[in-house]
Amino acid sequence: MKATASILIYFCIVIVSVMGMVNSATALLLGFVFSLFFKNPFKTNTHKAIQYFLKIAVVGLGFGMFIKETWATGKAGFSLTLYSIVLTVGLGLLLSRILNIDLKLGHLITSGTSICGGSAIAAISPVIKANGKLISMALGIVFLLNSVALLVFPGIGHLLHLSQEQFGLWCAVAIHDTSSVVGAALDYGEEALRIATTVKLSRTLWIIPMSIFSMFLFKSKGEKIKFPYFILLFIIAIVVNSFHLLPSSTTETIVLFSKRLLVLTLFLVGTTISIKDLRATGIKPMLLAIGLWVFISTFSLIYITH
Repeated sequence: MKATASILIYFCIVIVSVMGMVNSATALLLGFVFSLFFKNPFKTNTHKAIQYFLKIAVVGLGFGMFIKETWATGKAGFSLTLYSIVLTVGLGLLLSRILNIDLKLGHLITSGTSICGGSAIAAISPVIKANGKLISMALGIVFLLNSVALLVFPGIGHLLHLSQEQFGLWCAVAIHDTSSVVGAALDYGEEALRIATTVKLSRTLWIIPMSIFSMFLFKSKGEKIKFPYFILLFIIAIVVNSFHLLPSSTTETIVLFSKRLLVLTLFLVGTTISIKDLRATGIKPMLLAIGLWVFISTFSLIYITH
């Protein structure tokens, strides 16, 4: 009976999310609350669904952007991206040794914080030959901080009177995962969403040099480096929209669908957060993750506002 009820409630929330009846933060909270009271009926497929839905949503958002503005935004965010990644990775290596954390776990958390959350962890883990337990711990911590960021960043942005451009840049650098970056910017405004998506995806490309650095750091050999190919589709979508190859009514529909798919994705992310798993992780990895997050958030905010 409870299993039937959980499936019914699950699909009700899915429908509410797709219909645009809740915002990003509410969808995430609904997912977390659902996981507290019910067993996820589709747990084995949830992580795959998150990755596919997120990529589809991000590519779809490209149909609302233009080449000139996207290029200018990418250039503007390059120096901030470079400085934040280099400093965060250096700090992560230092804190991992000070806290006496497993170096592979510390490196996964550092990679997720400095680049793009779960995507970076998934890409770096085979390069350094991390086991399933370490990967799960790193993902759990990053997803938790992602969720907190999605809830608090828009409020902080309004409190500090950040402009659309400033907030888009800030959340693209300071929030780990692309889903939460776009979710936070979606609730802040259209300009913030455009900037955050562009800067975050350009940031995702740093997975490649980070993978090469990881191979040397852990002396790995023969491991393939994953290229985030969906970014090419995102660029194609921008080109299609820039040259008006599709009617505006079509591109507007695609963008609307993408935004709602993103909200659904955040509900799924919420269902993956487990208090039990986080307790099993221990305090030291959590301290590392929080320390790095506070650093990158503060550094990027000061850089952007000054």
